[in-house]
Amino acid sequence: MFFLTPVLVAVICILVVWIFKNADGSIERRKGETRARAESRPWVDEDLKDNTDLHQGEEDADDWQESEEDVEHIPFSHTRYPEKEMVKRSQEFYELLNKRRSVRFISDEQVPMEVIDNVIKTAGTAPSGAHTEPWTFVVVKDLDVKHKIREIIEEEEEINYLKRMGRQWVTDLRKLRTNWIKEYLDTAPVLILIFKQVHGLAANGKRKVHYYNEISVSIACGILLAALQITKVCLEEGPFISFIIL
Repeated sequence: MFFLTPVLVAVICILVVWIFKNADGSIERRKGETRARAESRPWVDEDLKDNTDLHQGEEDADDWQESEEDVEHIPFSHTRYPEKEMVKRSQEFYELLNKRRSVRFISDEQVPMEVIDNVIKTAGTAPSGAHTEPWTFVVVKDLDVKHKIREIIEEEEEINYLKRMGRQWVTDLRKLRTNWIKEYLDTAPVLILIFKQVHGLAANGKRKVHYYNEISVSIACGILLAALQITKVCLEEGPFISFIIL
């Protein structure tokens, strides 16, 4: 029969305490490493912030408007093309968008306002969480306002390059020869500013939750880029269309 002596019990207790202390230390080290990685990539957290968690549970529910049940129904209409036509259309659309480039040399030729209105309306057809359409498009043509926007952006971008983005991101950008100087913001005849609405306002002044606002606005930006590319190609015999999207 095996008996636990006082000495053996003491040794076992010491081992148990040592094991738990080391386990706690490992957890803290892993947490510290996770925090360090997050701090070295500050843009990740910002990109993932959606603000959808800002809802009634965090503030007075009386300040928020419940979803409206009486929403106008828009019937779905669809034209089905033969398979060959679908293949042809998809190939043409791909080839058209594949010509899109991110450039920093912008023409100063004027763009018809009707074209700008149409591409923004096209972007506004994007899907959104609970159909809240959490975006605002602002068109800027005034020279002084454009220059002020440039000053604000360059100030923030300089901080990005020197502090926020981190060494790896800045290193990856060297091959593209980019920096925080953005003279094309003065040159472009039109700036389209796109703002994300964290929440909306009902007619009675109460706030409405905008679900998935970050993702919804990103999709709208993608559709806007496609509309701009299609417009530029369609008008390639005329003035070169140039836009800046912020």
